Amino acid sequence: MPLHPQVEGLLTQMASSGLKKIQDMSPQESRPTFSAVFATLPPSQQKIAGTADRSIPTKAGAVKVRVYTPEGKGPFPVMAYFHGGGWVFGDIDTHEGVCRELCGSVGMVVVSVDYRLSPEAKYPDASDDCLAVTRWVAENAASLNADASRLSVGGDSAGGNLAAVTAQRLRDEKGPKLAAQLLIYPVARVDGHKTPSMIDNAQGYFLETASMEYFINHYLKSPADAKQAYASPLLAKDLSGLPPALVITCEFDPLRDEGEDYGKALKAAGVPTVISRYDGVIHGGWNFFGVLDIGRNMHTEATRWLKEQLRA
Repeated sequence: MPLHPQVEGLLTQMASSGLKKIQDMSPQESRPTFSAVFATLPPSQQKIAGTADRSIPTKAGAVKVRVYTPEGKGPFPVMAYFHGGGWVFGDIDTHEGVCRELCGSVGMVVVSVDYRLSPEAKYPDASDDCLAVTRWVAENAASLNADASRLSVGGDSAGGNLAAVTAQRLRDEKGPKLAAQLLIYPVARVDGHKTPSMIDNAQGYFLETASMEYFINHYLKSPADAKQAYASPLLAKDLSGLPPALVITCEFDPLRDEGEDYGKALKAAGVPTVISRYDGVIHGGWNFFGVLDIGRNMHTEATRWLKEQLRA
């Protein structure tokens, strides 16, 4: 189907604003630029009990997190959430709206992770941070008024990659066990494989194929890293024993096919998986829930699915 009229309007607005393409900016330029873009989005209207910024000790140093707590008595289900931004930009402030929305709509504690960014920190540093914080959440669930038996991970784009990888690492490294994984248009492979959506949606839809090449070049230490399952989760030899997954993709997104391929591979491995494609929308729709009806629909589906998985 064609672009949704709201999406077409958003792209026109971006073009008229003079926003540079991602791949034409240095990492140092992209960070304040996209923080400013996210700051223009309408805030979440969800009512929650509150937020708290904390510093989590890890072997590599302290990792900042923001803890969102819903209204009610608890203990609540809990999610470690990893923001998007190609491992290069984005932080807990850019994804404030998304995390507040999840917290209030699902009724769960959300721990948003400010993992190390590339190129200053290369693979697997971001993954190590996400894994360490997820383990910390499980070990300290009681202090968060959370239930460690209803622990999940989630993320969008590069954050979806980190969520998928964290789920694999926790399975491989004997826990803690996850109840669910929410994968929003995840990066499923970084080895240069060109899917039809990478070719068909190469230009003109905010995230471009050249943008992904830019991100991957900043993220990996060497091309050999791309073949590692903890960089390219779709290349894992065994996907059995992973937690139930919701994989959301967008029609006009270079990442569409690899996300759906990962969902199909999870299904083939016996993992309960829902693959949900949103037609007429571009990469980033999840973040634009305040201005795109389709973005709002994504959150509605994710909320319903998470409540079922987490018995929230």
